[in-house]
Amino acid sequence: MMKITIPLTRLVPGLIIGPATWLGPYIAAASLFLPALIQQLDETNKITLLALFSSCGMVAATISNMLAGYVSDRTYSRFGSRTPWIIIGAIAFMLSMILTSTANSIPFLLFCWILAQIALNFIVAPMVAWLDFAADDKKGTASGAYGGLGMALGNNGFTIIAAMFLGSFRLGFIVFGIITFIGTLISVFIVREPSNLDKKNQNQVKQNDNKQKSSLAIFPRWSIGRDYYLALIGKLFQGISNFTITGYLLFIMTDFMHTDSSETQNSIQLINLVMLIFGILMGFIAGPISDKLKILKIPVGLSTIFLGVGALSLVIAPNHIGILIYAFAAGIGMGVWNSLDNLLNLEVIPDKNRIAFFLGVYNLGNTATQALAPIIAACVISLFGFGAIFITSFVLAMLGGISILSIRSVKR
Repeated sequence: MMKITIPLTRLVPGLIIGPATWLGPYIAAASLFLPALIQQLDETNKITLLALFSSCGMVAATISNMLAGYVSDRTYSRFGSRTPWIIIGAIAFMLSMILTSTANSIPFLLFCWILAQIALNFIVAPMVAWLDFAADDKKGTASGAYGGLGMALGNNGFTIIAAMFLGSFRLGFIVFGIITFIGTLISVFIVREPSNLDKKNQNQVKQNDNKQKSSLAIFPRWSIGRDYYLALIGKLFQGISNFTITGYLLFIMTDFMHTDSSETQNSIQLINLVMLIFGILMGFIAGPISDKLKILKIPVGLSTIFLGVGALSLVIAPNHIGILIYAFAAGIGMGVWNSLDNLLNLEVIPDKNRIAFFLGVYNLGNTATQALAPIIAACVISLFGFGAIFITSFVLAMLGGISILSIRSVKR
């Protein structure tokens, strides 16, 4: 059975536009609009409530992500296995964001936020599996497009625009929900995933033949999936390290550095602009260099060191200089990481028949870590103050790097 490949001329634009337009609106909502709306509804309990929303969102994201990957791997249609679920997720996410904008109570806002998390993951899990449509010697380039360019635009480019909506954040929910819907449709149209109906009978026969041999169940034991689990652990530590800072950026500016609204907006835009520039730069060069030099594990592992250095700079210099150092260090680290980490995971997947499932679980690092980070940050802040979250971020980044560098099946 021949593997389906899609030319990079179609795949790369889709892998840039797609993740940019699901991740960007989500980051804007999670880090700016949601905290602002929670603050408006219940300012006294805003930090505790943000942690509650994050924990509930994490549960919803975890379950929906695995479910989306599972059904995507088993879907056969004239539009392929991924496209139908991506479109369904985009429609549902847009509607849930519009619904969120109308919330006037914490319980209803929580309900809307959980719906958004579920919908989002029906985009995330199938879309990241598009990476497997690249030819084997071009996967680094495809990964760089998805993570380095697409996710850089999503992580930082949209946040620059989103900061302009801080004064009208309810409108921001609506606008960014529509952006996700339109961007997803454009990416699906460009990629044009081919039909996989011809694979249906072949895969059913293969699954029946292997039924007795299936010892992987849902997740393989450590001896089989060791490297996959190390990559996942590294992703979780790296993601929590990143989001303990970015998730509380608004409160760090106002409550820790005591900046006014104008300075807060300028600082947030500066950080995201610098990180956007480095993210795009790494997206152009990291993937092709990885393809050419056959290096993958080392740059991914070392990228977390830059993220840790960025966090540490805010301890040493809790001012505009520290912000600038953080932006440069984290920009390089996140640029390399986003460009190559999905490719690393693709290399260590223990069951190639469940690519969307395992890539989807791995990419919980982009959603679940945003849920875990505020919980950890809230505990650290309440016990030790705002300054302690930078040390926490540094330690977690180092642990993530060690985990990635401990992978054996990828030599370099």
